[in-house]
Amino acid sequence: MTNVTGADWGSDLDLILDAAREAGRVAMQFFRKDPEVWWKKGHSPVSAADYAANEALETILRKARPSYGWLSEETDDDADRLSTETLFVVDPIDGTRAFIGGKDTWCVSVAVVHRGRPVAGALVAPAFNEEFAAVVSGPATKNGKILSVSDANNGEIKLAAPEDVIAQLPAHLKSRVHRIPHVPSLAYRLAMVSDGRIDGTLVKAHSHDWDLAAADLILERAGGQLLDLDGTPLTYNRHDVSHPELCAAANHLLPDLLERLKSPARG
Repeated sequence: MTNVTGADWGSDLDLILDAAREAGRVAMQFFRKDPEVWWKKGHSPVSAADYAANEALETILRKARPSYGWLSEETDDDADRLSTETLFVVDPIDGTRAFIGGKDTWCVSVAVVHRGRPVAGALVAPAFNEEFAAVVSGPATKNGKILSVSDANNGEIKLAAPEDVIAQLPAHLKSRVHRIPHVPSLAYRLAMVSDGRIDGTLVKAHSHDWDLAAADLILERAGGQLLDLDGTPLTYNRHDVSHPELCAAANHLLPDLLERLKSPARG
């Protein structure tokens, strides 16, 4: 669990939530209007909306907190961030493929990370009119109302995960799994665990800080965790911002999932 003392991060949460709202408004100006698209290395798309939303976030946040570092999917990485205790970690549009395709499942993700862990997080999904937020000292909320993970610990497990990952699960666990159709935004998928719509999700290797940081804190404050398969919480703002295979679920479900996911049969 995150434990940061000696600071009140509430004003930072207000700041990043307002900034994420503004970035969402900017992105919506491009939504379903065929924005220009480019392709990055690894065949990942980026649109004019991503860049415009990123510019809005950077303008608001860096002006308000000039001492904070900066890590964004759509900004060239600056190694100076490694020397800062506190930084913004942002994804201007998480779920760019969905955005380009005119699908609603995308969101603006903004976190404040302090000494390697998120202390304030905001996810704004404009097409759904949804806002998720959390600060390390308080509850997670959705549109201002406290949210919590699913409390069902028997019977069917609603799991969002790639088919090939579920196929590797042991038969006695796989038989209980109801696979949730693909959710194109990883941050939004984690938010779905936070509000109890699904029980857990498995995350393939090579997700990044900007996909995870805000949703990680929101999930934690809602009664769940995002862990690697050894059961270790993530550390952010390292030199390498990618992560191994992960599991996110309500706390009561995590031990059972992790025990089976670590099976030698998974390689």
